[in-house]
Amino acid sequence: MIHARTVLWLSLTLRSTRSLCRAHFGEWQPQRPPNPGAMENGTLPCREERPPSAQETTITEGAAKIVFPSSNEVFYNPVQEFNRDLTCAVITEFARIQLGTKGIQIKVPGEKDLPKVVVNLSEQEEEKVESKDGENLTPGDQPQIAVVGEICEEGLRVLEGLAASGLRSIRFAREVPGLRSVVANDASARAVDLMRHNVQLNGVAHLVQPSQADARMLMYQHQKVSERFDVIDLDPYGSPAPFLDAAVQAVSEGGLLCVTCTDMAVLAGNSGETCYSKYGAMALKSRACHEMALRIVLHSLDLRANCYQRFVVPLLSISADFYVRVFVRIFTGQAKVKASARVKFSAACGPPVSPECEHCGQRHQLGGPLWAEPIHNLDFVGRVLEAVSANPGRFHTSERIRGVLSVITEELPDVPLYYTLDQLSSTIHCNTPSLLQWAQALGSALLHAGFRVSLSHACKNAVKTDAPSSALWDIMRCWEKECPVKRERLSETSPAFRILSVEPRLQANFTIREDANPSSRQRGLKRFQANPEANWGPRPRARPGAKAASEALERRRLLQNKRKEPAEDPAQRSARLKTFLCKRFKEGTCQRGDQCCYSHSPSSPGASADATPTDFTKAQCPPVASASPLPGFFWPSSP
Repeated sequence: MIHARTVLWLSLTLRSTRSLCRAHFGEWQPQRPPNPGAMENGTLPCREERPPSAQETTITEGAAKIVFPSSNEVFYNPVQEFNRDLTCAVITEFARIQLGTKGIQIKVPGEKDLPKVVVNLSEQEEEKVESKDGENLTPGDQPQIAVVGEICEEGLRVLEGLAASGLRSIRFAREVPGLRSVVANDASARAVDLMRHNVQLNGVAHLVQPSQADARMLMYQHQKVSERFDVIDLDPYGSPAPFLDAAVQAVSEGGLLCVTCTDMAVLAGNSGETCYSKYGAMALKSRACHEMALRIVLHSLDLRANCYQRFVVPLLSISADFYVRVFVRIFTGQAKVKASARVKFSAACGPPVSPECEHCGQRHQLGGPLWAEPIHNLDFVGRVLEAVSANPGRFHTSERIRGVLSVITEELPDVPLYYTLDQLSSTIHCNTPSLLQWAQALGSALLHAGFRVSLSHACKNAVKTDAPSSALWDIMRCWEKECPVKRERLSETSPAFRILSVEPRLQANFTIREDANPSSRQRGLKRFQANPEANWGPRPRARPGAKAASEALERRRLLQNKRKEPAEDPAQRSARLKTFLCKRFKEGTCQRGDQCCYSHSPSSPGASADATPTDFTKAQCPPVASASPLPGFFWPSSP
């Protein structure tokens, strides 16, 4: 199915490096493993003294143990453990693929050896085979094995551009085999000092090299083919947009780029202009905003890579908690870059539809451009899922990783965006059974009609289908006949009235089908995570001399709604409102009598023709409710 998208070609310019070099940055140089007496491993000397041990907090995650100042808990966010576990699993499989082409095998702790083929041979044949193998076997024929914690000379060179405490880099060194080096970079001198301490604490100084530099400058300095990184991980606070141009140039041919975006308010459509300025696409506020955010980020990455005759190939795209995370490979090819405008994004020829939706009568909204190709490589996702399932004790969040990846393998890869169950039912104001029963009923109706249907990992209420919108609304009209809606309560201009006023051409069959219930649901996998802790979410931005997180949260709580007046006693509030003359009484239209919260006596204290209450809570008598068109966004075409 071809989806037309409007392309806005942007001219990306590189800032002058002079403005980026105002601060003193040290260029990282590859180093050999230091001697045991070496206590520092980095580029710049320590500028600040580390806080006393009494003011430090120790955290153990995976195979790493880190310390960070208790007065600045922004260095560690436990909710992101799923992000770090998944990244370790993805890089491990990427290393297995890359090193496998060089004849190098990797050995993961807890992972069983490859099964051997058992052949039923006689004793004489077995002896002949054993003697023959023994004659031909030489030390050079032994495959090279890459293990965790050791340098692999032909292994991967990894860069973590914004490392903070260095936890992610240390976990790479202690959990991912087949690495040549890991550069843990941060612009903060205090963070680099903390990284040095944590690197020594975990005994990975021979693999992890702390670096203090602007992440953009560091990546720009590694644009040469021989100096590029095989893996670049970017997990900034907020938007990664400032780092993407440098990142797509510093990744080796076929290398892996891992990017996290936590500015979901922008990507979800709350500020379309800001999204356009950062990512080159207009986001829409819709129920499918999380997958739309993934496709906007992929489009932005590909757009920046195209400027340098490079293009991206998505391996895995995740929407989880309060962020989106994409894993893409970067390749070079002029033909593929030119095909981006014809395949991934279609040239504008529209509008392809009328100004109003043919079903509900509402106006269309234009967003994008979006990445229209698949956002996952199902073969790669299957490899990661198989490895995590075979070694569940490797990660603390293995159960959730299995659930999320299982849903991804069930998604329809060629169907962008999705509907939601509550959106469909609330649009026509009809009642539905429980979420599970309604999902099975709607999925069965779509399957009976000859269409495909699946879930989405981005939303637990999502329905992906290749059915056109006309067929989907016919199914909803058939459902409404079984659960009738009171038509007299609907406004003639509402979407519900217009949709239900048309007779369905397709007669839906709601008989439950077994294949309408996906395997991940039948097995009871943890597909959607509940809130892991109170007040969870992105931590505050790191600031020099920041107070403890608990103090910051308390101060934020105290300053909330500071412009609003304090709560008023109900009796005092009622007496105060009685001092104002009711405008409706003056006009002769108030029918509440003594129950009116305002005065009906012209001689009330402070009453005047222009007197109005200054209460900002809008406590005036509520007007009589009237029907109005259903507001909000409505996605008229197939997702």
